[in-house]
Amino acid sequence: MEISLNTSKFYDRLWAALIFFTRLPFWRIYQPPKEAYQGVVEFWPLAGWLTAGVMAGVLYGASMVFNYEIAIVLAIVSRLLLTGALHEDGLADFFDGFGGGGRDRQRILDIMKDSHIGTYGVLALIVYFALLFFALHSLAPADAALAILAVDPYAKMVSAQVIQIMPYARTEETAKNKTVYRKISVAAGIGLAVQGLLPIGLYLWWMQGRLDWSSLIFLPCLTMYFLYLFIWHRLRGYTGDCCGALFLLIELSAYLIVSYYLA
Repeated sequence: MEISLNTSKFYDRLWAALIFFTRLPFWRIYQPPKEAYQGVVEFWPLAGWLTAGVMAGVLYGASMVFNYEIAIVLAIVSRLLLTGALHEDGLADFFDGFGGGGRDRQRILDIMKDSHIGTYGVLALIVYFALLFFALHSLAPADAALAILAVDPYAKMVSAQVIQIMPYARTEETAKNKTVYRKISVAAGIGLAVQGLLPIGLYLWWMQGRLDWSSLIFLPCLTMYFLYLFIWHRLRGYTGDCCGALFLLIELSAYLIVSYYLA
């Protein structure tokens, strides 16, 4: 009975993650209970397998039909549509909160919760998309597609560690999605590691001799560490916007590393 119950909770969290992190109509197939959304981060990299697969497929397929610049833009747009710009919204709110008028903890939280985008958020998105575009453009289509398949889940695995090392900065009632992520158990942590490390491990095995594996593994972790220090110093906790910003910035750092070695 206990095994059956645990299996049911496992599938509930999996379905909740697919519903939460994508805009595909998984909710038409199954509606998990509300508490399942507290564990969606446990399957964040697995959702990345889906978003990365779509983005990589669009980039590589479109490059056979259009010029490469258009293919990259279509690939980026495909992920924006698939995720509903969930992480990009977090990135903009993050920079508005920390870079704009957020002089104290409560003001930062208030700005990040505001649905309006400010100057810092707009500039952050422009710089982010420019760096992402040129990092991918520096790679051959096949290399870019393979990098996407590996880096997306890995960056989400690294970003997910924030819920282990910091408390949530809001209450459930004041959270944007009315959900507070729970800490990841040992078993869930092993699953999270497999989801993130398997794609990057296969990628590094395939690319052996072409790039330095230690740089691709550790420099995104270093990016995570410095962002953690910054967030902890200013906020003493994380929000959903912080999670989205962490993912995009860590992912971008990995693409820049791949570009450095393969361009």
